[in-house]
Amino acid sequence: MEELEVVDGSRKQRVGLILGPALFAVVLALPLDSLTPAAHRLAAVFVWAVVYWVTEAVPVAVTALLASILSVLLGVGTSQGVLAAYADPIIFLFIGSFILAAAFRETGLDRRVAFAILRLPWATRTPARLLFTMGAITWAMSLWVSNTATAAIMLPIGVGVLRSTGALDDLRRGGFATALLLMLTWGASTGGIGTPVGSPPNLIAISMLRELAGRRLTFFHWMLVAFPLALLMLLLCWAILRRRYEVRGTVGDDARAYIAAEHARLGPWTAGQRNVLTVFVVAVILWTFPGLATILASPEAALPQFFERRLPEAMIALLAAVALFLLPTDLRSGRFTVTWRQAVGIDWGTILLFGGGLSLGKLMFETKLAETMGSAIVRVSGAESVWGLTAVAIALGIVLSETSSNTASASMLVPTIIAVAAGGGMNPIPPVLGATLGASFGFMLPVSTPPNAIVYGTGLVPLREMMAAGVRLDVAGAVLIWLGLRVLVPLFGFR
Repeated sequence: MEELEVVDGSRKQRVGLILGPALFAVVLALPLDSLTPAAHRLAAVFVWAVVYWVTEAVPVAVTALLASILSVLLGVGTSQGVLAAYADPIIFLFIGSFILAAAFRETGLDRRVAFAILRLPWATRTPARLLFTMGAITWAMSLWVSNTATAAIMLPIGVGVLRSTGALDDLRRGGFATALLLMLTWGASTGGIGTPVGSPPNLIAISMLRELAGRRLTFFHWMLVAFPLALLMLLLCWAILRRRYEVRGTVGDDARAYIAAEHARLGPWTAGQRNVLTVFVVAVILWTFPGLATILASPEAALPQFFERRLPEAMIALLAAVALFLLPTDLRSGRFTVTWRQAVGIDWGTILLFGGGLSLGKLMFETKLAETMGSAIVRVSGAESVWGLTAVAIALGIVLSETSSNTASASMLVPTIIAVAAGGGMNPIPPVLGATLGASFGFMLPVSTPPNAIVYGTGLVPLREMMAAGVRLDVAGAVLIWLGLRVLVPLFGFR
């Protein structure tokens, strides 16, 4: 097995720590007459934040807070206005969905579902089918659980299957083991685009389209476009890996025996697992039903209006989370499905980063900094049509996500794209979706996405293989997103 190639991030962090405030001071000192004073100061804050996000000089959530603090200190916005984004209803949609995802993990429902699917005879008949099944399980889980948690859940299962087949021995040759591990990280990233709660950039796009462009996408409307694209991406991932690593042959009995043994160790269904599954199914129905009703009836019909006013997506998420605290697993001993100790372990850093990104994006739009940046992008790229802008947005999203988190990438890019679309009288939905989906498609480097980092950190995937396979998926994925949006957005009448 190849030794793990260690990426020294400390040097990058030290450089970023100094470079961020230095560039902040330089931008403040420059005579930028084309910007208003508030936009000029925000540009300096933006540059500092970008440097820290790219170099990870400090945790990305801390950078988001720093940008908010500087915006208030420099008079770009008021504390009430800047901090209001941290209490946006979308934030509470995230909190509720994170608690629901934590319940999946804490009750073991995630592993139960994974091994139940792997036990199906079709799933392990050939290495190609096993590769697809592992990717499909990861992909499906990532629709509802963060890609980081999904990768952390599925990696031990994948390594266990590989160990039982002896496939870890072929890592030097870049064979089936490499393909399977890359399928896990790719599945975790591509599945996240399929639902609004699958990945933070999705909710950033939905929130900013609503706040900055006056366009409302419901949970169901997002899935109409993004779910088919996510499914096509899963098939594309499988096809690329199967072809590159020549996945063929048979899967031995040892792998099936390992899967059967792990499934048996789970024992019978627990009360907690039944509770979580019930709450999850009800939440998904409530999330998707209003959007379906608007298509079958109209947005002004009584039922869609009831959900819009009394039970929006954020309230459904919070209701699901609260239900998990109320549903008992052993009433006599006072045990419930989720405890507060488990709930506070959700990813608060992502929530803070999300709030800071929303705040920064709104300030960029209000000060017209986003409009100025967008005009520069149009001049350089020549993208003056909605589909030309969409292509540029996809490319920028992918490039940015290779070096910074997808949430930070979307926070930087989405308000800029909205401003360009508004200035050109274009429909903002296709380019914003393009930028958002592109931001989740960094597949080349360990730093591109948390799933990449998790898989690479095992030392089981050589860096050259991650980069060589990842660049193929980056390019093919960009083309697929553009073609998919070109067909689906007009088809469903998103204007």
